[in-house]
Amino acid sequence: MGNSGSGKTTFASRLAAALGVPHVELDAVFWDAGWTKRDPDEARSILRERTAGGAWVTDGNWTSQLDGLLGDADAVVWLDFPRRTVMPRVIRRTLRRGLLRTELWHGNREDLRSLLRREPDENIVLWSWTQHSEYRRTWQAFAESASVPVIRLRSPREARRWLAGL
Repeated sequence: MGNSGSGKTTFASRLAAALGVPHVELDAVFWDAGWTKRDPDEARSILRERTAGGAWVTDGNWTSQLDGLLGDADAVVWLDFPRRTVMPRVIRRTLRRGLLRTELWHGNREDLRSLLRREPDENIVLWSWTQHSEYRRTWQAFAESASVPVIRLRSPREARRWLAGL
């Protein structure tokens, strides 16, 4: 878990490779074609299928939609990077994806025109900026009450070291 632009997908992919288990990207499960949100029951069914093997790594901030599906997780990794780290990352990522027309999931691509939108839920850079403190509060509360260990990594260097130590 972590703010948009913190590197959740990259980190999760590397973690899954290190552990030799599947990586399930929650955005690919919960977003459908045309940037529409998939029906939550359908998404949860897909997620159950993809995590049925018993060992997996997943990334994303869809906790309100999971309905306890990941309750058997061994641990949660929280990429709690400062805003000064996250913002350049999300800007570079958005520009790269928009310019290269990179397909994300189900034909969806980031549109550079979204950077001109003033609504955070239509502009990933604004979303990352406005949600940074909220995510930190949410994940801190989660960490304090979680039934599994929450590993809080506060910098990319700390994240790399943690992965290297597996």
